[in-house]
Amino acid sequence: MALVWVTGNSGAGKSAVCAVLRTRGHVALDADEDGFSRWVDRAGGEVVTDPPSPVPQGWLDRYGWVVVRERVEALAEESRSGVAFLCGSAENEADVLDLFDATVCLVIDDDTLRHRLATRTTNTFGRHPEELAAALKWNPLTRAIHEGRGATIIDACKPLTEVADDVIDAVRELFGD
Repeated sequence: MALVWVTGNSGAGKSAVCAVLRTRGHVALDADEDGFSRWVDRAGGEVVTDPPSPVPQGWLDRYGWVVVRERVEALAEESRSGVAFLCGSAENEADVLDLFDATVCLVIDDDTLRHRLATRTTNTFGRHPEELAAALKWNPLTRAIHEGRGATIIDACKPLTEVADDVIDAVRELFGD
């Protein structure tokens, strides 16, 4: 029926929303944790199997977090009988948007972003100054990019259960029950 890309900046709550969707019985996959994304060297395309943590200065200028098209193609084929959510963000997502039936973009303000990156327990990305600076740079751009692409924009500063409700409601509006 539909494949939905749930995206947003680092710290917007994509993984947390994914977990709530799963507990509610939806097919929801985390692009970071479920093997849909990886680090690559932009210069040569080589996959980085053991990225440094935290990243050294300049590392994010050379290496990018990308989603693997073949994995998304397989998920798109599998999801034709129902709704599936793929939650994540990647610098090459424009290359795979044609595989999705809808995009939902979670947005947060900079103060919420700083707090979430400093306190999250799922991974350490965003705690290092280089990573935080990149996340703050991309925060307003993420919303603008996805609004321009016609994504449904959801305020993810609200409590997690409300954000998950908003994601589900948006999909129902687009595709019905």
